Amino acid sequence: METPPPWRVLEFYSGIGGMRYSLASSGVRAEVVEAFDINDVANDVYEHNFGHRPCQQGNIQTLTAGDLDKYKAHAWLLSPPCQPYTRQGLQKHSADARAFSFIKILNLMQNMSFPPQMLFVENVVGFEVSDTHDQLLAVLSTLSFNTQEFILSPLQFGVPYSRPRYFCLAKQESMCFPNPSVNDKLLRTPTCLTLNTTRTQNSYDQNEDDLEVVCNPIRNFLEAQSIGDKESSAIISDFKEADGCTPIETASHDYTVPLSLIERWGNAMDIVYPESKRCCCFTKSYYRYVKGTGSVLVTSKSLKPVPKENLEMSSLSELGLRFFTPREVANLHSFPPSFRFPDQISLRQQYAMLGNSLSIAVVAPLLCYLFAET
Repeated sequence: METPPPWRVLEFYSGIGGMRYSLASSGVRAEVVEAFDINDVANDVYEHNFGHRPCQQGNIQTLTAGDLDKYKAHAWLLSPPCQPYTRQGLQKHSADARAFSFIKILNLMQNMSFPPQMLFVENVVGFEVSDTHDQLLAVLSTLSFNTQEFILSPLQFGVPYSRPRYFCLAKQESMCFPNPSVNDKLLRTPTCLTLNTTRTQNSYDQNEDDLEVVCNPIRNFLEAQSIGDKESSAIISDFKEADGCTPIETASHDYTVPLSLIERWGNAMDIVYPESKRCCCFTKSYYRYVKGTGSVLVTSKSLKPVPKENLEMSSLSELGLRFFTPREVANLHSFPPSFRFPDQISLRQQYAMLGNSLSIAVVAPLLCYLFAET
């Protein structure tokens, strides 16, 4: 029996390749026929790992229906800018200029001779209540797509990382989902997915606090060599204050949290241990700022884990706090060991790129479910 050709996939807002890695991890028989991104740094990283540089001529907003028709792609994977929908942002939604290119793509779909048969959209929690979301569903309805929506976190897949995200899966009506009973619904558990896992379905229905019990410990995601222990602390200087936080300006790759930052922001830090089974979402400002950008790790081996509310300021300095390394952040995003940053990518850029990326542990099973042929 002749093997059918692979699904042809277009990847929009490709970033450092999280979506492409997810597609590979899903086991789906598919090929990315083109990727699109306007960020030079992200494209450097993508090209370094995949040997192909995403298309960045002009802007996604300059694409035409004819431009996209020529690829005859079966599926589009999109992770558009999240800033218009974040709680910390202005929440201008579709009125935000960073939303324009995504809206342009939606409009192009209605004028194409060969529109995609499947669509996958990832964004922050909050997108689902935006007017952009309303436009997305309106276009998909016009084109006779069925949709299934999810808000899922890596914690639900055994990864000790709290990063809930919104996902929209869409298929033309002629192509059924494996579980059509949840069409047009927004789900917060992945129970309907066809997952290759030994975990019980019941574990997916638990809340985040309960999920910590079934997660792997953070220790499993750390680099073999502990970096930034108290003994190797370096003096980090040239602090500049902005927006109520202190950015770290240093040429060295020392990951120790300076004592001055602990004294100033210790109460605002999310402190975790290697044995912990949950850490906070890393943002693109991690390492530059210490407040609300991600967790910091205890490296002292002489102290037993203590609840943060019971920690005195005087004892914080004894914990040997350090930042997670970029490789460790990539591990918590479930990037494969083969993933690398080119030498010219600065530490600050590495954290920024990772903060804008996605969780492969979550996206891969969603893609497997989307592409499943019934």
